[in-house]
Amino acid sequence: MDIIKSIEQAQLRTDLEKFNVGDTVQVHYHIKEGNRERVQVFEGTVIKKQGKSARATFTVRRISYGVGVERIFSMHSPKIEKLVVTRRGKVRRSKLYYLRERTGKRAKVKEKRNY
Repeated sequence: MDIIKSIEQAQLRTDLEKFNVGDTVQVHYHIKEGNRERVQVFEGTVIKKQGKSARATFTVRRISYGVGVERIFSMHSPKIEKLVVTRRGKVRRSKLYYLRERTGKRAKVKEKRNY
C-alpha cells in the first residue's frame, strides 16, 4: 500500500485555489476538438465534493438556456488549467442536491461576507 500512496502523492496538485461547497467557481478546462486543443471555462456552483487524495472529485452545476447542467471534475486532473473562485457561498450542508429542483432566484446561494 505504501507504493500506491507514494505514486498518488506525486500526482497531487497544490496550485489550485481552496474552495468549498456552495462557492461559485470558474473551471478553466482543456478540451480537445479534433487535432486542436483549447481552454473552455465552466462556471457554476459547487454542489458536491467527495473523495480523498488523488481520487477527489467535485461537481459543478449551472443553468444553461434553462436546463441544469452538472459536470464532475477530478480535483487533481492535469486537464484543469486553473480554478477561480468568484463568490464564496454561505451554506449549512455538505451536499447541495436540493438546488436541482430549484430554478431562477431560488437556486441562488447566499454570499458569505467576512466583515
